[in-house]
Amino acid sequence: MTKENLEYVSCNLCGKDDYIVIYEAKYQNETQEDLKLKFRASGDETLIDQVVKCKNCGLIYLNPRIKSDLIIEGYSEGSDEAFVSQAKGREITFRKSLKLINKYAKKGKILDIGTAGGSFLHVAEQDGWEVLGLEPNKWMAEWGRKNYGINIKQGTIFDNKFPDNYFDVVSLWDVLEHVPSPKKTLEEVNRILKEDGILVINYPDIGSFIAKILKRRWMFLLSVHLYYFTPKTIKAILKDTGYDIVKIKPHFQKLGLGYLMWRMKAYSKMLHVLGTGFVKLFRLHNVQAPYWLGQTLVIARKRK
Repeated sequence: MTKENLEYVSCNLCGKDDYIVIYEAKYQNETQEDLKLKFRASGDETLIDQVVKCKNCGLIYLNPRIKSDLIIEGYSEGSDEAFVSQAKGREITFRKSLKLINKYAKKGKILDIGTAGGSFLHVAEQDGWEVLGLEPNKWMAEWGRKNYGINIKQGTIFDNKFPDNYFDVVSLWDVLEHVPSPKKTLEEVNRILKEDGILVINYPDIGSFIAKILKRRWMFLLSVHLYYFTPKTIKAILKDTGYDIVKIKPHFQKLGLGYLMWRMKAYSKMLHVLGTGFVKLFRLHNVQAPYWLGQTLVIARKRK
């Protein structure tokens, strides 16, 4: 790892540059290409970056981190068959989530940022929503268009200049922690949301009891996650960017048991081997299993 691949950043919430180190970096001899390969939808490489906590507001983030241009390049390239193999479980999860969203928003236009293969939009379209997705990865966007027949544009929210007050709902499923600037992203979302529009976010809570127990072995401590929110910091950044929270709750997701055991190899070789053997023995690979490791769902309304 060379310093030319890294960038130092100030706190994205309060702008200060005064922090304590929570976890030290574990860089080795990663090349630029090695680093880019980490940034994909199912990126599961354990954390190698330095994690810090702002002394002023408490936001936890990577600093230094991989340069933003390398991150965007990484997300744009390559395929991710492992991620889309779990479309069935994601659809089950999203159907349940959509029922909750429907309690707070009238059906209309919905934008899903970082939509990956488009499973959420597929479910929303079936439910009567007019859907549009943004996905930086070319392969993922094409997969969603081909398999779901939905409208997915390749790129980020800043590559697409939408009109003011345009969408009824904007969603970011497991996305906010990945973007170089959550604050700028939320401000842009606020601009394109209709008055009284709804923002939906799912994020891994580093303040959850399971994250505190597992510490550096927590499954969501990944190099692809640039930011780590707690209820306190997520409320603060939403308040600063023009939102009022109407619902915050634990978010249980469903994925295939075989996939979950495969992901476990990065954290516990023993559990991976035993779990994979059990799954194969009883042919449970495609059984959809609910799991929770600190994921949190937030529904917020654009402030008038």
